[in-house]
Amino acid sequence: MTAFDVSERRVWDGRAESYARTFARLCARTVPALLDAAAVDRGTRLLDVGCGSGSVTVAAVGRGAVVRAVDAEPGMAAATRRAAPGVEVRTGSLPQLPYPDGEFDAVAANFVLNHVGRPLDALVELRRITRPGGRVAVTIWQAPGGSGQGLVGRAAEAAGLTRPAWLATVDEEHNFPRTPDGLSALLAGAGLGDVRSESLSWDHRADPEDWWAGPAAGVAAIGQLINSRGPEGVAAARREYDVLCEEFTSEEGELVLPHRALLAHGRV
Repeated sequence: MTAFDVSERRVWDGRAESYARTFARLCARTVPALLDAAAVDRGTRLLDVGCGSGSVTVAAVGRGAVVRAVDAEPGMAAATRRAAPGVEVRTGSLPQLPYPDGEFDAVAANFVLNHVGRPLDALVELRRITRPGGRVAVTIWQAPGGSGQGLVGRAAEAAGLTRPAWLATVDEEHNFPRTPDGLSALLAGAGLGDVRSESLSWDHRADPEDWWAGPAAGVAAIGQLINSRGPEGVAAARREYDVLCEEFTSEEGELVLPHRALLAHGRV
């Protein structure tokens, strides 16, 4: 594993429940488009990679697909088992998954490539386990993203918080532009054909307390940043957050947070 993979395991260890209560609803927004891109229908043998709280798995089962799922974090795998009883869910991490060549008609990875240190190798693995003619579909966060994506990060910066030294980033030689063209090139580089990529934009609505709860609980890299200086740092960032929320608060008191993601798919 790369240093980034090691730090990601540390970031997500034991945080499945906090993720389910907070960011899971945001990430579920792209599930219908992702399954459409993977051509998931009745009888499709689908692998949900990085299954998280199970949103992709549950939606695919609802379409009549034959679904299996895998996640690197045991707590996430357990959450998917609870959400989709009867689905086989394993623990495994990219770029080596416990499945034979050509096992699936389609593979879907919802916001998974954001969390691997070697994205190209990860896609090569997804291609390996997909049958000839099958589809691989992925989503990632676009960069630059929507203005709502930076709210908590701006609060951390205003509070003077800095990224912990142990919280690694993707090595430059393994990174790629988080743009439609950059993601398309990555899929093509993994050997996928008929590659298509598009940007998805939407306003995510959340209660300000709920939106803060994820980072405050240490969820994701932003949560580690918020907690990097202990309770005093969390409190300082919260004060800045409360001020910045005014930019995004609707008349009903909800946050309206513009987000931007990328969806891409290709054929084996």
